[in-house]
Amino acid sequence: MPSSLNSTSYEISIPIDGLQFYNYNNAFTLESGDTLPEITIGYHTFGKLNETKNNVIWVCHALTANSDVSDWWKNMFGEGKIFDPKKHFIVCANILGSCYGSTGARSISSNTQQAYGTDFPLVTIRDIVRAHNLLRQHLDIAEIELCIGGSCGGHQVMEFAYLIPEKINKIALLVSSARETAWAIATHAAQRLAIQADSTWQEDNNRAGQNGLKAARGMALLGYRTFDSYTKSQTDESEKLDDFKAASYINYQGKKLQDRFYAQCYFSLTKTLDTHHMGRGRGGIGIALEKLKMPAFILSIESDILIPPVEQHQLAEHLPNATFISLNSNYGHDGFLVEAETINELLLEWFL
Repeated sequence: MPSSLNSTSYEISIPIDGLQFYNYNNAFTLESGDTLPEITIGYHTFGKLNETKNNVIWVCHALTANSDVSDWWKNMFGEGKIFDPKKHFIVCANILGSCYGSTGARSISSNTQQAYGTDFPLVTIRDIVRAHNLLRQHLDIAEIELCIGGSCGGHQVMEFAYLIPEKINKIALLVSSARETAWAIATHAAQRLAIQADSTWQEDNNRAGQNGLKAARGMALLGYRTFDSYTKSQTDESEKLDDFKAASYINYQGKKLQDRFYAQCYFSLTKTLDTHHMGRGRGGIGIALEKLKMPAFILSIESDILIPPVEQHQLAEHLPNATFISLNSNYGHDGFLVEAETINELLLEWFL
């Protein structure tokens, strides 16, 4: 199956085994009206496409993930699991704006021969999905048996299903929503303020704004987990006055993202999240969702405070062929990753 061996025109933030590239060497017009002179999509594939080109599971990843689904969703990957390369051709593409193979803020523009930096244009969820549909065509995929994603990956799944409903047979939406809520947008705005408070964030280098990025990640983690998960795992045994476990945990997690991601890309991607709205220009959310008639698996996590259960109930109300599952987890929004073994079983029961 043909694919370009050339990487996007910047150094990938961390090495990723098995990463492939598709270069679309034409202008790509964004929903905003701005244009990228060309785009590169980094992606992973597992298994083989069958003769009828329809044994495909397409995975849409969340905000700061890469396209190696076998790594970050490993408990759902392998023989006998939902992502079984012996049965399915599994595709996961890195989203536009990221730094794991696809065109983003640290990519070099062919127009200026410099990195886009803070001039990188606004990319919407719909733009991401249109780019991924170009990759689908490049890979000669006729139908997608299952399109699945968690968090903003679920946002992409809905837009993908709306774009090509005749080519996607089933969808799975994990802790997702029909639009980005005011609460989520506010958390993103606060994180961007943290990045902007770093005086280096607009500099033309890959390490620009890294302290701001670390702070932004720390803020984000408050919405990813729960009160119970923090008190259970991060409460100190001793009666200390400083250097608390919870503070160390936030610093550690912030440093991890600081070491593997670019602040300008993170800033851009949070703006992308804010654009998610299934009803925009389509007569409202209900009308848009009712057009997605394929079977839909909807997972809600009761303790999720970032995209809470009320959002998944709305999806179940309007999607014509929905199966709603509520999962009890102490891990909140991150439960869609942490509870992968349980979710795998639930998905297999529904999918097969």
